[in-house]
Amino acid sequence: MDLDRLQKALQVEADNGFNDMQGNQYRFSEFICLSFGQPSPDIPRDRRQQLRDLGGKFADYRHLGFADRRNLLAEARQLLSQTKKYSNTAPATPIVAETPTPANTTKTTSKKTAKKVVAKAATKASSSAKASSTGKSKGGARGAIDLDQPVQYLPGIGPKSADRLAKLNLFTVRDVLYYYPRDHIDYAKQVNIRELTAGDSVTIVGQLKSCNCFTSPRNSKLTIFDLTLKDSSGQMRLSRFFMGARFASRGWQENQKRQFPKGATVAASGLVKESKYGMTLDNPELEVLESPDQDFESSKIGKIVPIYPLTEGVPADLVRRAVVASLGAVEQLQETLPGGLRQQYELAEIRDAIAGIHFPDSGEVLAASRKRLVFDEFFYLQLGLLNRRRQQQGGHTDVVLEPTGKLLSQFYDEVLPFTLTGAQQRVVTDILSNLQTTIPMNRLVQGDVGSGKTVVAVIALLAAIQAGYQGALMAPTEVLAEQHYRKLVHWFNQLHLPVELLTGSTKTAKRREIHRSLQSGELPLLVGTHALIEDPVQFDRLGLVVIDEQHRFGVQQRARLTQKGENPHILTMTATPIPRTMALTLHGDLDVSQIDELPPGRKAIKTTIVTPKKRQEVYDMFRREIALGRQVYVVLPLVDESEKLDLKSAIVAHQDFQTNVFPEYKVGLLHGKMTSAEKDAAITAFRDNETHILVSTTVVEVGVDVPNASVMMIEHAERFGLSQLHQLRGRVGRGAAQSFCLLMTASRSETSMQRLKVLEQSQDGFFISEMDLRFRGPGEVLGSRQSGLPDFALASLVEDQEVLEVARDAAEKAMEKDPTLAKWPAMRAELEYRYTRLLGGAILT
Repeated sequence: MDLDRLQKALQVEADNGFNDMQGNQYRFSEFICLSFGQPSPDIPRDRRQQLRDLGGKFADYRHLGFADRRNLLAEARQLLSQTKKYSNTAPATPIVAETPTPANTTKTTSKKTAKKVVAKAATKASSSAKASSTGKSKGGARGAIDLDQPVQYLPGIGPKSADRLAKLNLFTVRDVLYYYPRDHIDYAKQVNIRELTAGDSVTIVGQLKSCNCFTSPRNSKLTIFDLTLKDSSGQMRLSRFFMGARFASRGWQENQKRQFPKGATVAASGLVKESKYGMTLDNPELEVLESPDQDFESSKIGKIVPIYPLTEGVPADLVRRAVVASLGAVEQLQETLPGGLRQQYELAEIRDAIAGIHFPDSGEVLAASRKRLVFDEFFYLQLGLLNRRRQQQGGHTDVVLEPTGKLLSQFYDEVLPFTLTGAQQRVVTDILSNLQTTIPMNRLVQGDVGSGKTVVAVIALLAAIQAGYQGALMAPTEVLAEQHYRKLVHWFNQLHLPVELLTGSTKTAKRREIHRSLQSGELPLLVGTHALIEDPVQFDRLGLVVIDEQHRFGVQQRARLTQKGENPHILTMTATPIPRTMALTLHGDLDVSQIDELPPGRKAIKTTIVTPKKRQEVYDMFRREIALGRQVYVVLPLVDESEKLDLKSAIVAHQDFQTNVFPEYKVGLLHGKMTSAEKDAAITAFRDNETHILVSTTVVEVGVDVPNASVMMIEHAERFGLSQLHQLRGRVGRGAAQSFCLLMTASRSETSMQRLKVLEQSQDGFFISEMDLRFRGPGEVLGSRQSGLPDFALASLVEDQEVLEVARDAAEKAMEKDPTLAKWPAMRAELEYRYTRLLGGAILT
């Protein structure tokens, strides 16, 4: 029973969101069940039974909620850590490809800088930690700390505190060292009292003029500790508050007063705020000094204090205490980056960076430490993506297509009603060049709303069909799949080619007919939703897979479709342009093409922010446009009325419009809770101009193409992201008439207005997505869970764009010099470990 390997499996599952990862042979839960069910005989009997009992709980792992899965993993990791101390089993030699291990395990001598930072940080530990640091640890040697040592054996921690730290997934010293602060408070700025400015974090040193500690007359459980400090520039009153019965005891209060005798020199650190007594510090940290020039002993006074992510039951001081106690193991960390690379990009050594991110001596040390650790996160991600791209390009496919032929010529000459734009022609050339090689294509096409991505995909599909292969086009929603199907039927009928649509709504008899003709090779192209990846769908010769709005599918869903053929070419498309930083992070292993030109004749959509006061003017505009024979969208963020949010729902708005506001017009309704047949009926009626106004939720965001619609009003526009608003706006402006987008909002938030003004001023989807990234962050832009973005501990795609570019450059140069990284074994081992954690490698064999 390899305890180290089991711990790594648990770590990877936790890092990947407790999703019950699929390994080469088993799912994670099956792997743990089997492993825990067969403990080694040299493990004590009671521990063996505990392992078996806990392993049995993993049988229901797939059916547990997120919190229960997380708690079960924490229990398993803690049991393994305890078992390891009492087991005689020697750790097995790790197989890098199966169980990646962190490279930073070799003991090496620390540099002077790291020693200095560690020594300084160690002196900042709380008195209890310092008192116990000379004691004998359960690890054996006096005061020895090992990277893989359980936290309970750290000085000043113990089993109870270890149980608390387990809630943060902190089980070993290594876990603690790599648990980075989420922020820092800088108390290093020492000022005089008269120089205080509200909002600053500062330290002041003064003479204690008075001190009092008493129970609040209004609340018997609240104790107030008041003191007055004076320096050469003035004096100030400070207060600390303690809630609880034990603080109300007279003995405790007198003890507090004895610690702060009148006339003593006191240092205070905190956030400056205004009070009725003048400037003060909010709940300050206090320390009595022997003299004004004495160095501060406290881990907070006058220092840059780390602020860690916490959870219920885990106090900040406990995490800081664990970090301070762990810092002695920093010198065991192995440097994984070559000296030349660190020098070229001005990067700190890993020991200095880890010590400096926790307890930096200055802002400069903090910045240098953060830069190195952020660089590592980006660098190893980019190395992994580039390595995956190299492996893909090293693959082979028998699907080799010709860029010209009778079918393509017929499409260009007889079917296509317009001439391709320069951008479309460039992207088509890229795609057809890929299709002529034996290397499987893996290309992403980014294009703004209305830029003409679909016709580019059709040309690629026709090249595959022309060569005797089949094509598949998968879309995330039935509305979008239906839209693609309708357009393809129009074109393919002229080429005498059959095309079918397969969705969850397809009738059983039709489904069987599609399966049969697909498997026999009679059907050259199948359009559909997730239904395409179901097991009964079997292609005869799948040559090209096109995935639209690919970010809405999971990695496994996309992979299952491509597995329907023998290394088919893959073309993914998105109408949600993303900034280069996000593209590098998400698609660093893909070839990326951009259609950055709109077809000629498209008029810019006039976008205006309007308030509810102008609602009548807006409705008058609706009537003018409808009188001209045009149509109107009204988009709302909710389907049903919400008690918590004062937002109009689609259903209520539809009723109001039809009954009270526009009884003379036909008002349609479209939302996600309708059946497929109801959605089709609503869209068809609007497309055929049978309904004049369509009230809808964001289900119209993609796939609804009605050139006659000229106005879109979006209610509560501040509730949407910029990229989503841009997508919605793209539903109009598809015809020859001037189109309008009205952003209705009652919000008075300055930030909301700044965001919406971006839409007023720009039609460029790439610029808009960049601004959306800055306003909301990547998780909100793409959707945190479905985005495919790796979880970075420190790196920010908004703040660290420059570091990402540098890391990409460094990764490309490293891969050029040695694609296998054999020259740098430590770097290679670190890559395998980090890449598995970030992108979910299959280690469960």
